[in-house]
Amino acid sequence: MAMLIFTVCGSFWLEIALKVGVLRRIKRVILSVLPISSLFLLWDAYAISKGHWFFDRDQMLGIVGPLNIPLEEYLFFIVIPMAAIMTIEGVTTVKPHWRKDEFGK
Repeated sequence: MAMLIFTVCGSFWLEIALKVGVLRRIKRVILSVLPISSLFLLWDAYAISKGHWFFDRDQMLGIVGPLNIPLEEYLFFIVIPMAAIMTIEGVTTVKPHWRKDEFGK
C-alpha cells in the first residue's frame, strides 16, 4: 500500500500542476484501464487458485475482495495505469512536439 501511495504522490500532482486533464476524461481512462486490468485480475485469480501466486498476509491490509484477491492488488491495477497515463500526458504537455512526433497529433 505504501508503494501505491508513493506512486499517487509521484504522478497525480501532474493533474494539478500541469493540468493534464486525465481525471476530467475519466470515462476514457476507465475504457483504457478496465479491459486490461480485468484480464490481469482474472490471471491473478487463476494463479492464486492453483497455488502459483500468493500474497504475504503480513504485508497486506487484510481486506480481501472477490476472487480471493487483496484490496492492494485491485488498487495496483487502477493506480499504476493511471499514473502511467498521467506521466505520458505530463511529458507531452511539457514537450508538445513529442506528441506530434510520437502520436501523430
